[in-house]
Amino acid sequence: MQFDSFSAFLDMGGYGFFVWLSYGSAFLLFAILLWSSLSGHKHTKQQIIKKLNRDEKLRQRAQQSSAGVEP
Repeated sequence: MQFDSFSAFLDMGGYGFFVWLSYGSAFLLFAILLWSSLSGHKHTKQQIIKKLNRDEKLRQRAQQSSAGVEP
């Protein structure tokens, strides 16, 4: 499909509102999905780091108690 002018391209034969609304909605949803995924990934990494730190502290305390040293 060829358009005579840029305004004809934006108008899309009278269906421009629906076409651009669809594109805008899709872009918005993809942006929300990206933000949600990145924030979930960050939260998961933080939880893993906290768990590793807890496990390391427990391991150190177990080694101290088995060596007979009280904190």
